[in-house]
Amino acid sequence: MDKVYDKCCGIDVHKKLIVACFRKGNKQEVREFGATTRELLELSDWLKSGECEIVAMESTASYWKPLFNILESSDLNAIVVNAHHMKAVPGRKTDVKDAEWIADLLQHGLLQPSYIPDKSHRELRELVSYRKSLVGERSRELNRLQKMLEGANIKLSGTVRDINGKSARNILEFLITGESIDDTKYDEMYEKKIIAHNLKASKEQIIDDLNGVMTALQRRMMKELLVHLDELNVHIKNLNDEIDNYMKPEEKQAVAFIEEIPGIGHTSAQAIISVIGTDMSRFATDAHISSWAGLCPGDNESAKKRKSGKTRKGNSLLRSTLVICAHSCIRNKRSYFYAQYMRISAHRGRNRAYVAVAHSMLVAIYHVLKDGVVFNDLGADYYNQFNKERKINAYLKKLKALGWEGPIVAA
Repeated sequence: MDKVYDKCCGIDVHKKLIVACFRKGNKQEVREFGATTRELLELSDWLKSGECEIVAMESTASYWKPLFNILESSDLNAIVVNAHHMKAVPGRKTDVKDAEWIADLLQHGLLQPSYIPDKSHRELRELVSYRKSLVGERSRELNRLQKMLEGANIKLSGTVRDINGKSARNILEFLITGESIDDTKYDEMYEKKIIAHNLKASKEQIIDDLNGVMTALQRRMMKELLVHLDELNVHIKNLNDEIDNYMKPEEKQAVAFIEEIPGIGHTSAQAIISVIGTDMSRFATDAHISSWAGLCPGDNESAKKRKSGKTRKGNSLLRSTLVICAHSCIRNKRSYFYAQYMRISAHRGRNRAYVAVAHSMLVAIYHVLKDGVVFNDLGADYYNQFNKERKINAYLKKLKALGWEGPIVAA
């Protein structure tokens, strides 16, 4: 087999151990290094002194990141490859053999590099990912608050729509004082706008909903929980400002473009751009980016039989964000995504339909960013434009099966 690289290095990465196999033609040298910055710099100097053309490493958890950063800053051509693409022969498994196998595959051009964005883009992705984790923590705290209120027989969620809103917070601040609400107290709170004037619930219902049985311990716990929620809100706001300031002008422009797609808000658009970037040339087609994101059916066929079409694992941040956007966009019953969801969910189920809508949204994002076009919604009647007579006959057959014989025309 022809050799693509004469001087290359395969690296097996672990938490505290780096095993490198440097191949020069038919010769190879294996060395072990630690995972500290000093030892990684020694590895980099060793490869540069040997005029290494390319370095390949396995994407093991997050242990590859420090090594990749060092090699990148040393102007060495480094790639990260998927472990599934280079499994060694079973029964002969050691760290040294893994490094030798990676180097052998790399030398013959048999490794496919994973998409690794530049350092500034990786830092933006970390910011967005951290913001998502804090938003998730805030949601968990709100669920704890709701559970605590139910335990105290306070039906706040039946009175206000958003338990994290201003009206709910004013009411909660009053409840933790231990006072109860009667007609006189309600009128006083209404006058001071502690209870909002736009609540749909009646006065009697609000009084019944807010008068529960809250113990002193529950009040203390709720007070701590509200303090934690305030802290999380401050951190999330700071991260929002940091992300806005860190994003480049072309990234902000891309965010504005994909916000035109139904179901994609500003925060979701920032998360999507932080993952895929603005340069779509790294993905050959929309099918490539869909496969990379894990939003297309798997390909598993043998002996002309189609087996499981389970989706592959993709980027978790991108996939989860798009699925959430899919839940949002189908609320617009005039959009193409709603028609697609209704069409697929009828025979494949809701979960598969959400993934299919997320896949269509990603395809639209790809073409908006690559071709520089404005998103054009095909509309909810898109599927009705094809095979009209066939669909009419199908619906007539269903009606006749239900006993319908057609309208009787009066003389």
